[in-house]
Amino acid sequence: MQAELSASAFWQFSCALYEQPHVQETLLQLQNEQGKNVNLCLLLCYLDTLALQLPDAALARLESVCQAFDSRYLIPQRTIRKQLKQALASHHLYAKAKAALLSAELQLEQLQQALLIETLADLHFETWAQSNLFGYAPELVDLQT
Repeated sequence: MQAELSASAFWQFSCALYEQPHVQETLLQLQNEQGKNVNLCLLLCYLDTLALQLPDAALARLESVCQAFDSRYLIPQRTIRKQLKQALASHHLYAKAKAALLSAELQLEQLQQALLIETLADLHFETWAQSNLFGYAPELVDLQT
Protein backbone atom coordinates (compact mmCIF):
# COMPACT_ATOMS: atom_id res chain seq x y z
CA MET A 1 0.00 0.00 0.00
CA GLN A 2 2.87 2.36 0.77
CA ALA A 3 4.06 2.02 -2.85
CA GLU A 4 0.96 3.92 -3.95
CA LEU A 5 2.34 7.13 -2.45
CA SER A 6 4.08 9.22 -5.06
CA ALA A 7 4.72 12.93 -5.35
CA SER A 8 3.72 12.86 -9.01
CA ALA A 9 0.41 11.08 -8.35
CA PHE A 10 -0.28 13.42 -5.44
CA TRP A 11 0.36 16.46 -7.65
CA GLN A 12 -1.95 15.14 -10.38
CA PHE A 13 -4.65 14.36 -7.81
CA SER A 14 -4.30 17.86 -6.32
CA CYS A 15 -4.57 19.62 -9.67
CA ALA A 16 -7.69 17.63 -10.55
CA LEU A 17 -9.36 18.23 -7.18
CA TYR A 18 -8.41 21.93 -7.16
CA GLU A 19 -10.24 22.40 -10.46
CA GLN A 20 -13.52 21.06 -9.05
CA PRO A 21 -16.26 23.61 -8.31
CA HIS A 22 -15.80 25.50 -5.03
CA VAL A 23 -12.61 23.63 -4.04
CA GLN A 24 -10.17 26.45 -4.80
CA GLU A 25 -12.41 29.02 -3.13
CA THR A 26 -12.88 26.87 -0.03
CA LEU A 27 -9.20 25.99 0.31
CA LEU A 28 -8.04 29.58 -0.11
CA GLN A 29 -10.63 30.74 2.40
CA LEU A 30 -9.30 28.22 4.95
CA GLN A 31 -5.76 29.34 4.20
CA ASN A 32 -6.52 33.05 4.52
CA GLU A 33 -8.97 32.95 7.42
CA GLN A 34 -7.82 29.99 9.51
CA GLY A 35 -4.18 29.59 8.53
CA LYS A 36 -4.69 26.12 7.11
CA ASN A 37 -2.16 24.81 4.59
CA VAL A 38 -3.71 24.03 1.21
CA ASN A 39 -1.18 21.32 0.39
CA LEU A 40 -1.76 19.60 3.72
CA CYS A 41 -5.52 19.66 3.11
CA LEU A 42 -4.95 18.17 -0.33
CA LEU A 43 -2.63 15.52 1.10
CA LEU A 44 -5.23 14.45 3.64
CA CYS A 45 -7.79 14.15 0.84
CA TYR A 46 -5.29 12.15 -1.22
CA LEU A 47 -4.65 9.75 1.66
CA ASP A 48 -8.40 9.28 2.02
CA THR A 49 -8.69 8.22 -1.62
CA LEU A 50 -5.98 5.61 -0.97
CA ALA A 51 -7.77 4.46 2.21
CA LEU A 52 -4.67 5.29 4.27
CA GLN A 53 -5.33 6.47 7.82
CA LEU A 54 -2.70 8.93 8.96
CA PRO A 55 -1.36 8.09 12.44
CA ASP A 56 -2.42 10.75 14.95
CA ALA A 57 1.11 11.90 15.75
CA ALA A 58 1.94 12.37 12.06
CA LEU A 59 -0.36 15.36 11.59
CA ALA A 60 1.76 17.57 13.86
CA ARG A 61 4.88 16.49 11.95
CA LEU A 62 3.28 17.38 8.61
CA GLU A 63 2.08 20.72 9.97
CA SER A 64 5.63 21.48 11.08
CA VAL A 65 6.99 20.72 7.61
CA CYS A 66 4.36 23.03 6.09
CA GLN A 67 4.97 25.85 8.55
CA ALA A 68 8.73 25.80 8.00
CA PHE A 69 8.39 25.74 4.21
CA ASP A 70 5.66 28.37 4.17
CA SER A 71 7.54 30.83 6.35
CA ARG A 72 10.81 30.41 4.51
CA TYR A 73 9.66 30.17 0.89
CA LEU A 74 5.95 30.44 0.06
CA ILE A 75 4.96 33.41 2.19
CA PRO A 76 7.87 35.56 0.97
CA GLN A 77 7.07 34.56 -2.63
CA ARG A 78 3.41 35.53 -2.20
CA THR A 79 4.40 38.78 -0.51
CA ILE A 80 6.62 39.76 -3.43
CA ARG A 81 3.81 38.99 -5.88
CA LYS A 82 1.30 41.07 -3.90
CA GLN A 83 3.70 43.98 -3.44
CA LEU A 84 4.52 44.00 -7.14
CA LYS A 85 0.82 44.18 -7.95
CA GLN A 86 0.30 47.09 -5.57
CA ALA A 87 3.29 49.02 -6.86
CA LEU A 88 3.46 48.23 -10.55
CA ALA A 89 0.17 46.72 -11.77
CA SER A 90 -0.17 49.37 -14.45
CA HIS A 91 3.34 48.88 -15.83
CA HIS A 92 3.45 47.38 -19.32
CA LEU A 93 5.77 44.56 -18.12
CA TYR A 94 3.71 43.71 -15.04
CA ALA A 95 1.74 40.86 -16.64
CA LYS A 96 4.92 39.08 -17.68
CA ALA A 97 6.48 39.48 -14.23
CA LYS A 98 3.27 38.31 -12.55
CA ALA A 99 3.16 35.19 -14.73
CA ALA A 100 6.77 34.38 -13.83
CA LEU A 101 6.07 34.83 -10.11
CA LEU A 102 2.94 32.67 -10.29
CA SER A 103 4.89 29.97 -12.11
CA ALA A 104 7.60 30.05 -9.44
CA GLU A 105 4.96 29.90 -6.71
CA LEU A 106 3.40 26.86 -8.35
CA GLN A 107 6.81 25.17 -8.47
CA LEU A 108 7.22 25.87 -4.76
CA GLU A 109 3.79 24.35 -4.09
CA GLN A 110 4.82 21.23 -5.98
CA LEU A 111 8.08 21.07 -4.03
CA GLN A 112 6.20 21.36 -0.75
CA GLN A 113 3.97 18.48 -1.83
CA ALA A 114 7.03 16.34 -2.59
CA LEU A 115 8.42 17.13 0.87
CA LEU A 116 5.12 16.09 2.45
CA ILE A 117 5.20 12.76 0.60
CA GLU A 118 8.83 12.25 1.70
CA THR A 119 7.78 12.94 5.29
CA LEU A 120 5.29 10.08 5.04
CA ALA A 121 7.91 7.61 3.81
CA ASP A 122 8.72 6.05 7.18
CA LEU A 123 5.20 6.02 8.60
CA HIS A 124 3.09 2.97 9.23
CA PHE A 125 -0.47 3.72 8.19
CA GLU A 126 -3.43 2.43 10.12
CA THR A 127 -6.59 0.85 8.75
CA TRP A 128 -8.68 3.63 7.28
CA ALA A 129 -11.58 4.45 9.61
CA GLN A 130 -12.58 8.03 8.86
CA SER A 131 -11.47 10.95 6.74
CA ASN A 132 -8.03 12.26 7.64
CA LEU A 133 -9.53 15.74 7.33
CA PHE A 134 -11.54 15.41 10.55
CA GLY A 135 -8.48 16.20 12.64
CA TYR A 136 -7.33 19.18 10.57
CA ALA A 137 -10.08 20.73 8.46
CA PRO A 138 -13.41 18.93 8.96
CA GLU A 139 -15.20 21.47 6.78
CA LEU A 140 -13.43 19.95 3.77
CA VAL A 141 -14.71 16.40 4.16
CA ASP A 142 -17.56 17.04 1.71
CA LEU A 143 -15.19 18.30 -1.02
CA GLN A 144 -14.14 14.78 -1.88
CA THR A 145 -17.58 13.55 -2.82
